[in-house]
Amino acid sequence: MASALTSRLLDVIEHDVLPLTEHAVADGNKVFGAALLHKSDLSLVIAGANDETANPLWHGEINTLRRFYELPEPPSTRDLVFLTTHEPCTLCMSAITWAGFDNYYYFYSHEDSRDTFAIPHDLVILKEVFGLDPGGYRRTNDFWTAYAIGDLIDEEPEPSRTRLRGQRDLIRSRYDALSMRYQKAKADNSIPLS
Repeated sequence: MASALTSRLLDVIEHDVLPLTEHAVADGNKVFGAALLHKSDLSLVIAGANDETANPLWHGEINTLRRFYELPEPPSTRDLVFLTTHEPCTLCMSAITWAGFDNYYYFYSHEDSRDTFAIPHDLVILKEVFGLDPGGYRRTNDFWTAYAIGDLIDEEPEPSRTRLRGQRDLIRSRYDALSMRYQKAKADNSIPLS
């Protein structure tokens, strides 16, 4: 099951979240996105991307949750996998918690957001507001467990690990291009923490 889950998470990022993120970045938004999948068969419920140019609270995860709750009959969050491209900020972690999810899986870490994407706000807020150093929050707690997709890839046996690393690298290259595009244009938007 772990191998199927890891592969499916990467497929959803590549084929469902990334295309939405490309459109979002073209509109001046950050590179963050998310998706919800059924635990039972890993089918996609909904995918979304950042829409901070419309509302600074519509981070990738929040905007995805907003759209999820607009569905005619959203399934129980306890039956879903929460997938996010970047380790959630405190706003998004809180939303995931309040919505009742018992998990989330992230592709990029907070440090990646800071170092690779030049978007350090997650770590700054964790430090300034909560006094937490990078990695200082509990990834397993009474509400949910957080999983780094990179760790799942590294735990895969060969030859699956090599294939998944190749897909991971392809996804990273697409995000690198999107990040460059966002950084070049971010002065043109009104996002408070761009």
